[in-house]
Amino acid sequence: MFCPKCGGQTLLSVSPKEFRCSCGFHFFQNVAAAVMVALCWQDEVLVAVRARNPGKGLLDLPGGFVDPGESLEVALRRELQEELGFDMVGQPCRYLGSFANTYPYDGITYHTCDTFFAITLAEKPVIKPADDVADCQWVTLDSLCLSRFAFTSTRSAVALLQQSAHP
Repeated sequence: MFCPKCGGQTLLSVSPKEFRCSCGFHFFQNVAAAVMVALCWQDEVLVAVRARNPGKGLLDLPGGFVDPGESLEVALRRELQEELGFDMVGQPCRYLGSFANTYPYDGITYHTCDTFFAITLAEKPVIKPADDVADCQWVTLDSLCLSRFAFTSTRSAVALLQQSAHP
């Protein structure tokens, strides 16, 4: 691999996340933070259909990557606005957990920590799919098929939500 500091083909792997170059450059491949949310109304949850790869055409929960300088909550609000035209201001948001995940994109596999939130809505909002969402569907929580979700982290999150609904 080429070193971004000296340009030499001298960047060597020390461990799966650590790389060093003979010029002294030291690089750590850390995980990227991401958010996802279950928008819940009565016994239904909003699922998104992915418009892009990875997982194009498969189900997902609304969310995305946390940008530099953002908190999880700010990223969640931005992603809901970008993907659904939904402003979550005034909606109580519950943190439910986090899951390790991989996100293969453009020949690189990114390791992520996907944080999972839920919002219980008093009324069903108007949703306008945009950004990287092809479509949205309100589906009963019990009818969700985990194998239709694009990512292992999302399957784990939905399973957790299903279990918490039926203790």
